[in-house]
Amino acid sequence: MKIYSKITLSVLLVTSAAMTSCSSNDDDAPAPVVKASIYERLGGTKMVSDPDNSGQMIEQGRLSFRKVVNSTIGLIVADVQSNAAGNLQAHFAPLLAETGTTQATNIAKLSDNLTDFFSFNTGGTNAVNTYSGLNMVAAHDPAKNPRMGTKSSSADYTKFEGYVGAAANANGVASNTELYTDIVAVLESLRTPIVQK
Repeated sequence: MKIYSKITLSVLLVTSAAMTSCSSNDDDAPAPVVKASIYERLGGTKMVSDPDNSGQMIEQGRLSFRKVVNSTIGLIVADVQSNAAGNLQAHFAPLLAETGTTQATNIAKLSDNLTDFFSFNTGGTNAVNTYSGLNMVAAHDPAKNPRMGTKSSSADYTKFEGYVGAAANANGVASNTELYTDIVAVLESLRTPIVQK
């Protein structure tokens, strides 16, 4: 009986050691790879010289977004000025109707607001990337936002996405990259609250 107990105890110890060994191996398994945020992939919190504000520094991720936002605004305005087919003039009419320095100041505010929104919502965690503007439904409803000229259709929004894509390309984000696809996914996530007609 004593031999049987010793054998049983030995088997239990070996089994326990094997199970503990297996458990330890599971702990040593590589952790799943977590994809960096869009903000991080655009440069993140690395501080760089701000080309628009001499002597100031800016996070590279925020600068990347600002460049894309400003390029997008430029493309929209160029299409409006040239009366290009399908341009978004009706949406930006109140802003574009402003004159002189007021218009430049309000376009700069729009750029800052959009930069805040995209930086905050794609992984920018520092205080500089705080968005405090209207929610997407209110921001795109002329009844709640007098600076919005008209509600957007799905075609209008697709046109806007095209401007953002062209602006991203012009600022070094190639269309055939995962980063570009992820940016488009963020834009698509906003389609439902923005498209209101």
